[in-house]
Amino acid sequence: MSDHCAVILMACALVTLTGVLIAAAAGYLARRDHASYPTALTRAAVAFTTTLTLTIALVTALTNLVRG
Repeated sequence: MSDHCAVILMACALVTLTGVLIAAAAGYLARRDHASYPTALTRAAVAFTTTLTLTIALVTALTNLVRG
């Protein structure tokens, strides 16, 4: 495996871990706010997808900036 592939895999793992931690925090805070379990799970899922979407947008912008 090349170094480039290893860096890409590590970055993907880091982004996924960050998304999972943010989702867990969002679900926990929703439950602390007396939300039902389905509502807390929905808020966690939205936080996870938002984190991944924001990361993809930043990576795309940085890639275009570097190539540009």
